[in-house]
Parts: sequence; structure tokens; C-alpha cells
Amino acid sequence: MTSFSGASDTELIISMKGGNRAAYSEIYERYWKRLYNETFKRVKDAARVEELVQDVFIDLWISRERKNIEHLGKYLVVSMRYTVYKDYRRTRNVPSFVEPLEHMALSDLDADALLNIKDIKGCIAVWLSMQPQKRAEIFRLKYMEDFSTREIGTMLGISQKTVQNQLITSFTSLRDFLKKIMILLAMI
Repeated sequence: MTSFSGASDTELIISMKGGNRAAYSEIYERYWKRLYNETFKRVKDAARVEELVQDVFIDLWISRERKNIEHLGKYLVVSMRYTVYKDYRRTRNVPSFVEPLEHMALSDLDADALLNIKDIKGCIAVWLSMQPQKRAEIFRLKYMEDFSTREIGTMLGISQKTVQNQLITSFTSLRDFLKKIMILLAMI
């Protein structure tokens, strides 16, 4: 069995694509701890984190021939984040860092306040559907999934400054859109 301990990530990817289990094992050994730590920041449940990390590595092996991976570390971190996101959507578990915001938003329990929150969320969803795909993705990752601008830049392969510029443009556009909606509602 060939040792890959000194191999570059590119060599590991090529060997793994060819079905070499030793290369795959080396990738696992190099990156499992990083993925575990990255995931634990968001999930806070060791058993669930282990399952999610395993899911990423299983997917890597199963779809190895179809994947076009240029930067292994970045690819695995982005895959991990999407796996966590899919897990949130599938299980409907609200991440711990979102719960306080939800409780604050719903602290006023009269019916009108809940209706207004639903209306605003609906307006934002409509506005988001009208945005260019990349801008909508950046907005969603920042404000609905709570990723940092640096993380978003890495995930999407763009600079942090580009992410910041897109967020500024988004705010301006959203503010203008909501102003128009408010004017229409006032007329009705």
C-alpha cells in the first residue's frame, strides 16, 4: 500500500479519483478535524457533527469521479457548510445562534405584530427573487445563514470586498423596494 503522507492535495485528488483508497484515507486524516471544528461552531452536538462530517466524506468518495476539485481544503469546508445547511432545512432545527433573534422578533404577541412580520418576510422573499442570482445568494448566505463575508467569499470563489459591495447594493435595493411597498400600502 502506497503512503500518501507527503503527497500534495492535487496528487491525492488524482489518486482518489482513480479509486485509490489510501489517497482517500489520507484526505480524511488531513481534513476531518478541521471539518469537525468548523461544524461544531454551528451545531454544538458532537454526535450530530460526527455524522455530518462522515456524510461529507462519504459523498466525496461516492462522487469522486464526477467532482472537479481544484482546492481540496476549500472544497471540503464549503461542502461541510452546505451539508449543515441541508441538515437544518431537513430537521427544521433552528441553529442556536438564530434562536435569540427569533424570540426577539416574536416578543410582541399581538396578532398585528405577527401579521406584519409575515408581511415583511414575504416582501423580502419577493425582493430576493428579483435580484441577480449571485447577489441573492450572497444576501441569503449572510442574513439567513449567518456566514461572514470572508466565508461567503471563500464559498463562492470571490473576494471579500466583492461580497461587501454586493451587500451594500442589496441594502440600497431592498430599502428602495420596501419604501415603494410602504407607499402602496399607505395608498390602500
